[in-house]
Amino acid sequence: QVQLVESGGGLVQAGGSLRLSCAASGRTFSSYAMGWFRQAPGKEREFVAAISWSGGSTYYADSVTGRFTISRDNAKNTVYLQMNSLKPEDTAVYYCAARPGPRATMTREAYDYWGQGTQVTVSS
Repeated sequence: QVQLVESGGGLVQAGGSLRLSCAASGRTFSSYAMGWFRQAPGKEREFVAAISWSGGSTYYADSVTGRFTISRDNAKNTVYLQMNSLKPEDTAVYYCAARPGPRATMTREAYDYWGQGTQVTVSS
């Protein structure tokens, strides 16, 4: 089992940047693929980015490709989401998620563990 705690959210102007972090408990972090999802008010939780357990493979939603970068540091049990060129439509609660195994996936239901989320608000 793994527990996840997100941080780094906040209020930023359009065009700005934020870096989200997700710290995982336990000594088996490197055994999990990780993902970032987001949920805006009144909308479904949607996929943002995912990374394999080694960090060798990454996947992005079309809406964030070229602006967001997912990475991980297995020595620190942490996954990151660097968000650049932020837009008002990026406003949401951002969640990190973990699934056992090497492969990352865009499928929300494939993730077993979730953090509590961190709010990102982008003003125009």
